[in-house]
Amino acid sequence: MSPRAAWRLESLGFQQVYDYVAGKADWGAAGLPLEGSAGPRVSEFVRADVPTARLDERIGEIRERVSTSGFETCIVVNEERVVLGRRGRRALRGDGDLTAEQAMSNGPSTTRPNTLARELVERLRKQELQTALVTTSEGRLLGIVTADDLAGPAGKHGKGGG
Repeated sequence: MSPRAAWRLESLGFQQVYDYVAGKADWGAAGLPLEGSAGPRVSEFVRADVPTARLDERIGEIRERVSTSGFETCIVVNEERVVLGRRGRRALRGDGDLTAEQAMSNGPSTTRPNTLARELVERLRKQELQTALVTTSEGRLLGIVTADDLAGPAGKHGKGGG
């Protein structure tokens, strides 16, 4: 909304009016709804239940939580859920006394929720990856998507016109 529109809403008595200056791209990157028929977006496939851990947690503490989750990875986040690292199968099978910080891969690649599903499928295929982390533009974890989910019937053919 423009600043002029925000001021007009205030003059009409609205109490909480915000001028969102970051723009449409940031709006979509935050996982907020977008209109259009470009095809399904990654946000439609995000699984928010991926296990997370803090930097100081021990691998031994995390191992069981991850094994019962159905995932083979754990995402290291801070108290604001900003992604700091990722631990995969090998690290989780390692020394149980190591901390998440000692065992994680730093700076994992992420994608935004407004990315078109078909674009991410192609990127994962080229990089020979099976999953992608989905974060806001501030780096906050929204969840994880799998190549299989993205390439399923909705991902291949597109919901609503893809």
